[in-house]
Parts: sequence; structure tokens; C-alpha cells
Amino acid sequence: MKNKTYAVADKEIYSKEELELFQQIEDGNYSPMPKEKLEKERDFYKQVATNTIKKLTRKKSLNLRVYEEDISSIKAIALEKGLPYQTFLASIIHQIATKQIKV
Repeated sequence: MKNKTYAVADKEIYSKEELELFQQIEDGNYSPMPKEKLEKERDFYKQVATNTIKKLTRKKSLNLRVYEEDISSIKAIALEKGLPYQTFLASIIHQIATKQIKV
């Protein structure tokens, strides 16, 4: 069975079902799924995002043995950048880990 089609001002042709769908969207009455399911899905993905952010922002302590002279140089560079030297070092390590700096 062939659907009837209807022409609109810009010469595009839509079926009656498509035009009804457009009207529902414009009226704000369209929902791709029942409201309860939509809320359940939203809550699920909100929890996934929260867990991901927690995992990505969790910090862990790291102990390194570094030459004293290097520490002095690092502190001087950090001071020029206006950062505490430990924050500066963490930033450099992060840039290496995310391949923003190649070694």
C-alpha cells in the first residue's frame, strides 16, 4: 500500500505521518519514548557521567627520587609560570600521559 504524499511550500514532499510528526514536534508534544522510560534512561546516563568524572579526577600520591639540582630548576620554572612546583610537575606528567607532550 502506497502512502499519500503532500507537497509543502518549498516543493519537498512528506507523507501524512511525517507531517503529523513535524506538527507534534513543533507543538512540543513529541516524545521518542514514554516519559517514565526517558527519565530512567536520563538517570542511568547521569550516573554513568558522574562515575566517569569521579574516576578521571581521582588523584594518587607518587614518590620520586630526583636530583636536588633538578628540583631547584623545576621550582624556578614553576615560579616563572606562577604555579606551585608540585602542581607544575603534575601538569607536565598529565600532558605526557595524554600525549600532549611527546617524549
